[in-house]
Amino acid sequence: MHLVLRLDVGGRPMAWETWEEAAAHYVRGNVAWTLGSPFFTAHGGICRRSGVLSQLDIHPVIAVRGRHQGKIRPPALSNQTLFHRDHHLCMYCGKHFPLRELTRDHIIPISRKGRDIWTNVVTACRSCNSRKDNRTPEEAHMPLLAVPFTPTWAEYLLLSNRRILADQMEFLIAQVPEGRHRVF
Repeated sequence: MHLVLRLDVGGRPMAWETWEEAAAHYVRGNVAWTLGSPFFTAHGGICRRSGVLSQLDIHPVIAVRGRHQGKIRPPALSNQTLFHRDHHLCMYCGKHFPLRELTRDHIIPISRKGRDIWTNVVTACRSCNSRKDNRTPEEAHMPLLAVPFTPTWAEYLLLSNRRILADQMEFLIAQVPEGRHRVF
């Protein structure tokens, strides 16, 4: 089953939700607006008075009132999304590797007060990560092939779901900073 893209009322992408979670927003009256044609119809019970089966059309994109007000934190860092961000390429040797051969490398090692944040990590093959060891890329004479970046929420949501509906893809791609569209 496809997931529903939840936005805040300002149109900022927030999360993927199941149709059940989306249905709860509809029932509570928290859905401010929707995008796209309904892709799923949830069926409820039969009304005793009318005998009509209740139905709820679920849209692929919903904007929800009253959630995530204020400052938005960066997306959570995980190996899966990091490897997607870097296209499963080692950022040192430039070769493509299967998931089991990839590691998270800290540009400034944790042991040297480096942080576990998007801008300090890259995808590295096991061999390059081992060769770099506890050094910076400069010290190891292993220049980075790309500058690490923190993905926007739109990019993060694109990276974290491989079953995206056309309406959702169109909305999220429009939110991606210019020049990074080729990632998706």
